[in-house]
Amino acid sequence: MVHLALIGTQEWVLILIIVLILFGARKLPDLARSLGSSVNEFKKGMAEGTKDDPRTTTDVRSSTTSTPSSNGPTSTRNDR
Repeated sequence: MVHLALIGTQEWVLILIIVLILFGARKLPDLARSLGSSVNEFKKGMAEGTKDDPRTTTDVRSSTTSTPSSNGPTSTRNDR
């Protein structure tokens, strides 16, 4: 996992210069706008997906948890 805290000011300036060279100053607003709209569409899709899902996290948890007596091993030991 990459930690953004490890990137210093000089690295951010270098990244910004490279982006300016690659895309140009005129394309940056369009690029930022399309990135923002993509993020908004993703968030809307995630919200609709969770809204349409009939199960909730509590339903999933309650259906997967069981009592130890119902799923535990049975005693096969014979005391003679």
